[in-house]
Amino acid sequence: MKALLHRHPLLVLAFVLASLGATFFAGRIVWNAVYWAQHRQEPVQPWMTVGYVGHSWGLPPREIDARAGLPMPDKGRPLTLQQIADQRGVPVAEIIALVAATVAQMQAERAQP
Repeated sequence: MKALLHRHPLLVLAFVLASLGATFFAGRIVWNAVYWAQHRQEPVQPWMTVGYVGHSWGLPPREIDARAGLPMPDKGRPLTLQQIADQRGVPVAEIIALVAATVAQMQAERAQP
């Protein structure tokens, strides 16, 4: 191994970097698979974004936005349901009920043949 390192240091460095990169991305894939397997169809909560709700329920978030009449996210960090309610000056329970009803409607449409 030392001989290989002395003869081809750049090749060994490239191999180590590629191995680290592959390990990192494989770890992310496993982490996401485990996380989302345990967080399927979660009840809508104030801390969630529409993107999180869509991912949890397997629905397109932008369609949830459009159907519920919620603002489309700008560049940057998306708004939580609590932040949307605060901007509108309504109780967060109202926004949660709106999103939950939209999700239920989309799920019912998906279940129809």
